Parts: sequence; structure tokens; C-alpha cells
Amino acid sequence: MRYYIADLHFCHGNLNDNMDCRGFSSVEEMNQHMIDKWNSRVRSNDEVVILGDFCISTTGKEVNEILARLKGRKYLIVGNHDKYIERRSFDQSQFKWIENYKEIKDNKRKVILSHYPIMCYNGQYHFDSEGPKTYMLYGHVHNTYDEVLVNNYIKEVSKHTRHIDNLGREVTVPCQMINCFCMFSDYVPLTLDEWIEVDKKRREKFDVGSSIS
Repeated sequence: MRYYIADLHFCHGNLNDNMDCRGFSSVEEMNQHMIDKWNSRVRSNDEVVILGDFCISTTGKEVNEILARLKGRKYLIVGNHDKYIERRSFDQSQFKWIENYKEIKDNKRKVILSHYPIMCYNGQYHFDSEGPKTYMLYGHVHNTYDEVLVNNYIKEVSKHTRHIDNLGREVTVPCQMINCFCMFSDYVPLTLDEWIEVDKKRREKFDVGSSIS
């Protein structure tokens, strides 16, 4: 099984009171909670793609210890806070690969992997009778105002993009950008299909008042 998740920010204690307001009493409690949530889903042969900002620590040894406690085969898309990968003390072999950007296949669908949201991504308009053929997975913006801007962009693109299906019907082609922010999944890595469902329900709940006029 393959899972995805973004912006775990292990060791980033400031996020408990600022920005994310995660609410843990300490960074140790936050780290342990995320490890428990991860291991509640992931098994040893599963794959987990981390879409950046795995850990704020610049100490390679600390990151090594956290990775060793997480089940599964791990892959990293580099985020702006992943400075530890440059440390000699960090064991890069704990990730199967480390990339800034990557395109992969997941059940016959193309998946664009980037820490940063890409508004015009490769394969954006690929679509057939079964639905979209390409998905863009990102992180970085957490649940901030920038995510509201991304949501508004998605809605506008979806309104103005049309596709003729194999029966000659005109259908809307949605912009399939999905923010895999860890708090949207309660810190549990999810499959692509699970993220599609979570993202659909979450975006439907956006307040009209949060839109940019």
C-alpha cells in the first residue's frame, strides 16, 4: 500500500501555539502522537511519500531516531525546513529516495509530487470517462490563507474548463490539486483515494466568506 502525508514538522514545538495551533503540551508529546498515528496505519512493507517538512531539527541524529521508529518504506520530497538532509550525521539511506520534485504512477493515475502547490501542473487536463488521470499533491501552505487562495483558484479553473467525453457530452474538468497537510488526516498517512475523498469534503466546507472577491 502507498500512502502520502505532508508537513509533519517533527520537533517543531512552536506549532503547538502558533500557526497550526496543534495544542500539544510539549514537542515530545506531539512527536509521540504523530509516531503513534503513523504506526497505527502503516505496516513494514507499505510505502509513505512525505511531501516535505518532515522535521525541523538540524541534528541528523535526532531525525535518524524518529525515522527508525516509523514503520514502512519512506520517500521524501524535500521541503524548505528539511535542512537535516545536508548534515553528515543524517543517514540518507533511511529514505528510499530524496527528490525535490517527482512524477509517479498510482493505480494507473499520474501523481505530481511537490512540496509547493503547482497551479499549472503536467497532465492537468488529462481526463477520460472514468475521471481525472492526473493529481497534484502538495504541502507547504498548511491550513493558512494561502490554502484559501489555492482553493479559490481550483474553483475558478473548474468553472471555466470543459471536456467532451466519449459520448459527446460536455463535462467540467476539475483541477485536481490536493493539500496533504497532516492535520487534515489527523496525522495519519492516507492513500491517494483517501486523500481525494478527504480533500473533496474539506473543500466543500469552505466558507463563502473565506473567498477572495
